Formats: sequence, structure tokens, C-alpha cells
Amino acid sequence: MMAQVKASLVSAVVAVVAVFLSPAVLAFVEDLDDSFKDSRVNDIWLVDFYAPWCGYCKKLEPIWHDVGVELKTSGSPVRVGKMDATAFSGMASEFGVRGYPTIKLLKGDLAYNYKGPRTKDDIVEFANRVSGPAVRALPSKQMFSHMLKRHTVLFVYVGGDSPLREKYNDVASELIVYTYFFSASEEVLPEDVTLPELPAVVVFKDGGYFTYDEYTDSSLSSWVNKERFQGYLQIDGFTLYELGETGKLVAIAVINEKDPTEESGRLKGWIQRVAKEYREDFNRDFQFGHMDGNDYINSLIMGEVAVPSVIILNTSNEQYFLPEEPVQTLEQLVQFISEVLNGSAQAYGGDGFIQRIKRIGFDARSTIMSVFRSSPLLGCFLFGLPLGVISLMCYGICTAEINDAASEDMDPLKREGFTDEEEEEEEEEEEGEGAEHPHQLEGLEEEEEEEGQDDNDPEQEEMDDKNPQEKKTD
Repeated sequence: MMAQVKASLVSAVVAVVAVFLSPAVLAFVEDLDDSFKDSRVNDIWLVDFYAPWCGYCKKLEPIWHDVGVELKTSGSPVRVGKMDATAFSGMASEFGVRGYPTIKLLKGDLAYNYKGPRTKDDIVEFANRVSGPAVRALPSKQMFSHMLKRHTVLFVYVGGDSPLREKYNDVASELIVYTYFFSASEEVLPEDVTLPELPAVVVFKDGGYFTYDEYTDSSLSSWVNKERFQGYLQIDGFTLYELGETGKLVAIAVINEKDPTEESGRLKGWIQRVAKEYREDFNRDFQFGHMDGNDYINSLIMGEVAVPSVIILNTSNEQYFLPEEPVQTLEQLVQFISEVLNGSAQAYGGDGFIQRIKRIGFDARSTIMSVFRSSPLLGCFLFGLPLGVISLMCYGICTAEINDAASEDMDPLKREGFTDEEEEEEEEEEEGEGAEHPHQLEGLEEEEEEEGQDDNDPEQEEMDDKNPQEKKTD
């Protein structure tokens, strides 16, 4: 009896372990096919559309597995999958996939593109934010204080139902891929927050708060898109790309954080002061920050920027502005920014035809140099082989022209090399050719005789000089 009980317990344990170790449970990332189109409707999916040959896709693969593990173990409702976009190109086209890898969160009829850094934490944060409600409620002061500490930028709608709330909900559904949106009553706000009127949309950041004004700040969507960044940022290539969607000019202190100098610290401090103290003057049109090193800036402007220095970028048309003289005071920096704002500063670069041609050449040279730096042998093979083939083709063409010219000069050379017998044979052939046409030769001789008579007969000349009447009398 006891043996049967033990056997039953062992079989039960084995069954439970088998269930937890089954492929369905261990499938943190699911492989998707054509059936996904019909099965996805009732779930929220985070999908990686990849190509097997894509290097970036292969680099993302272990990170994507970690994302699946994190969301699965945390109890998130988001299911993680991946789809070979080359094998299921029709499905990928329906979701608007144009490059690899493409990350999308699919919720109902909506598809949200992920454009952030490809790290586990950033992707998981994106999935948790977008999978939840577009606007989250803050029911208490404690919850408001917690969220204020957690987020560097916090958008809050304050008030009851109104047309402004409807606009806010629409904007939240559109821009939730970038930031969180909350709603609260006036009682939940800190005591030092005073609003001129309700309802209102407020952004809390940079140690203060700022209210949306529909008369001066244009559309709510545009205002939120510009205010979703802190006033001062550490800027890299990805951040600069995101800032391009705001339409703002970007004022950057280019410094070397690995080898800080007094001048670098001074420029960085002045940029920070302008961002805070001159917000009312410049915040609507400028984003402020610093960038470590000048490599990325140099590639953008196809030139050389000194370190440390100040540069202002217009990411919408690839123009940039540099101060005419090194910035020595805060007042000089403010004056430079004001000149850029009013259009009196000299603009460089741009996206004109000449600049595009220059960009193609610059990118080609940069690509070749990077290949040779990383793998000299591969560079010699990739670029040496085509050049060798082209050289052989040119050599063949030139050689063919020389041979043609040589063949044209062969006849006179052959004639010079004839023997006496060969020359006699050739003369006989020519005489034979003349004998074949005796009538033609006779005709030519008669014509020559007549011409000779006309030229030498004086009586004929006299007859020619007489008029027709005299010729008749004669």
C-alpha cells in the first residue's frame, strides 16, 4: 500500500515538473508564422521582425531572449515573439516593416514602433508603459510623490471632464511610446503648486512645473513633444536623433569628459545656466546639453569641431552654427544663441544638392577607412579586386586599339617587302584589269584628243569669238 502511495506521489511530481519544463512554458520568445494574424487579436504582443542574414538582428537575439524572460517571470500580460520577415514578407508588409530589426508592440488594432536603445531595460520599460492604459490615475498624494521621484518628466492632467481632457487622452495614445501620462485632482498636487485655472495640463520637470497654454503653445501634441525632455541633457547620437522629432535647435557644449579642463567645465556650466535662467526666452526653440567628444559632431558636419567649443545644430535641415569668436562669457553665449534665433548668425551646411554630393563622398571615404582600419586584408580584397578587374579591362581596350592601328599600316609595309617577281605579277594583274575595259580607255583618249585640239587650234578660237550671225555668213 505504501509503495503504491509513493509511486503515485513520484508520478505526480514528475508530471508537475514535466508541465513546468514543457516547451510551452519555456518558450519565453515564441516563433511566429502566418497564423499569428488571426491569433494575436486577444493578446498584447511585443514582436521582433528580423532577417536571418541581418547582423543587427543577431546582436539583438540574446537581448530579446532576456526581454522574454523578464516579461514572463514578472507576470506581464505582454507576450514576446519573433518573426522571420523574409519568410513571411506579406505579414511583415501589413505591419509596415521596412527595416531589420523592427520592434513593434501590437495592442488591439494599434501598432506602436519602438525607437529607443536596444537594451533589455529600455525595451521592457517600453512594453510595460505601452501595454497599460494611455492615462494612469494618481489617486493620492503619496502616489503622486512616488511618481514624481520615479520620473524625470511627468505629464499630469488636472481637473474633470472637458474638451481639453479629450485632447489629452488622444495625445497620450499617440505619444505613450515616449513618456507616461497621468491624471489627478487638484487635491493630490503638492501645496506649493498653484494653477491659474482648471482644467490644466502640467509638466513637472527640472525641479519646477510648467502649464500648457493653448493660446501661445500651439497644439497640445506639439507642446508635449517638445516638453518630454529635460531642459538640459547629456546628448549622444540616439538622443540627437530623438530631438530631431521635436523641431528644436540643439545647443551643445562639446567637451571631453575623460580629460576635463577648466574651460570645458565653464562652457558646460554656462549652457546649464542658459537652459534654466533663460527658459522663457529660448525653451520653445532650443534644447540644451553637452556631448562627450567631437567624433559624432565631426561626422555630422563633415568637418572638425574644436574641443571644448559650442555648436548649435538644426537637425531638420542639417545646418549648423558656430560662434565667430571663442565664447568667453555667459553674455557672449546668450548673444550667440539670440543671433541664431533671429537669423543674423551665419549658417553652415544644409541639405542642398552640393551638400548631398559631399555627403556621399564623405560617407564613402569613411566606410572605406573603417573597413581598412578594422580588417586591412578584407579591405584590400573588397576594393583591390574591382580595381584590378577595371585595370585589366582598360588594358585590353587600349591594346585592341593599338592592334587595329598596326593592321592598317601593314599594306604599305608589305609593298615595301615585295620581290621583283611579285611586283611584275602585280603589274600584270593591273594591266589585265585595264584590258578588261578597252572601250572605256578609248573613250578617254578621244576626249583628251578633242580637248587638245580645242586648246591648240587658233581658227577654232577665232570661230569661238565670232557672233552667231558671222558664223552663219561663213
